Amino acid sequence: MAMISYPPKPLPGDRVAVISPSAGLPGLFPRPYELGLERLRKDYELEPVEYPATRKLGSTPQERAEDIHAAFADPGIKAVVASIGGDDQITVLPLLDRELIRANPKPFFGMSDNTNLLMFLRNTGIVGFHGASVMCELGRPGVMHPQTADSLRAALFTSGEYELRPAEHWNDVNGDWAKPATFDAEPEMRPAGGWTWVNADRVVEGRTWGGCLEIVDRLLMADREISRDLSAHDGGVLLLETSEDMPSADEVFRTLRNMGERGLVQRFAALLMGRARTWSFERPNSPEQGARYAAEQREAVLRAMGMYAPTTPIVFDVDFGHTDPQLVIPYGGIVRVDGPARRITVTY
Repeated sequence: MAMISYPPKPLPGDRVAVISPSAGLPGLFPRPYELGLERLRKDYELEPVEYPATRKLGSTPQERAEDIHAAFADPGIKAVVASIGGDDQITVLPLLDRELIRANPKPFFGMSDNTNLLMFLRNTGIVGFHGASVMCELGRPGVMHPQTADSLRAALFTSGEYELRPAEHWNDVNGDWAKPATFDAEPEMRPAGGWTWVNADRVVEGRTWGGCLEIVDRLLMADREISRDLSAHDGGVLLLETSEDMPSADEVFRTLRNMGERGLVQRFAALLMGRARTWSFERPNSPEQGARYAAEQREAVLRAMGMYAPTTPIVFDVDFGHTDPQLVIPYGGIVRVDGPARRITVTY
């Protein structure tokens, strides 16, 4: 595994690439995308630059790989931001020029299916940033959530420690992007309840790995971007969160069990589990149904960790996944999990 380092940061006024490594959904839903671009310009004083496949529905893996290469190779581009996630970014990975990207390190922001590219960058020696896609977080109706906005600003422009804070209120119910009325008001939030700590008897500091659980599972299945030297993860911090696909508790358990059988999950010194998304258009759960789904997922994680890493510290409901607000986590960067103090600090 390559030595991992933080890439240079952009400055206000710089140009940043906006690409669609997974799906060209800006072409289908321009409203949240244009809103996200506007906020990049006005709130962050960055100039977004689009690429041929950014708004193209049905783009090929080769076209998306070419956009990634162009964004990293251009010396005038100082950061790269994903428009949104998708489903098939795994097909882009074999087409990427690792040496080109290694020679031109830049901060990359994305999550969900972008776990693929985050893992590729980590293996290339570049710290990425899990979170803050243009359409979802920057394109949030009303205004950006203050915690999301502050975390993104710190990740973009600063270097050093940043303490994550539990959200007081959260949301995972989305309006229909095809309806203009969706953007007339902020999403309705509900009480969050804080983080839940397990085995919180020590302080852990290590480099992060993981991401969207469903994508990690697919990468493990394809045996792609998974280090052969598992000792590279010793003492690290495992990040896992689930998407709007809402995998069952059994699926979550089996993924962690497979990681345990591979000897992987035992290597990490702590697990941060993102707040479970409990609603989707396909499964519009009531709050009670959603709470039951989240509780079943938590029990599945505890059961698997009890089999393979029973003493590992775990923090549940950290706000870095497919819910709102969303905190940006350095991927391959340093995170400190302080159990006794109940604090999580990242290094941007």
